Amino acid sequence: MDTGMLWFDNDPRKDLNTKVNMAADYYFKKYGRKPDLCFVHPSMLASDPTNSMGVEVRSNRMVMPNHFWLGLQSI
Repeated sequence: MDTGMLWFDNDPRKDLNTKVNMAADYYFKKYGRKPDLCFVHPSMLASDPTNSMGVEVRSNRMVMPNHFWLGLQSI
């Protein structure tokens, strides 16, 4: 992924999948395409990688905790 959208959500009442889905919904409304890749801080994942409603979730130490970097995979 070369470019993407950064999303922040630190609500402790929501699980990771809910946060990714909310961010993906916003991404779709803003850009008209559904993201297929999301990077999160490794501390946010129980295992690596996972999938949330068609969005692959991977860890990346460059992303700060509670932040989500969403976009489209580079081909």
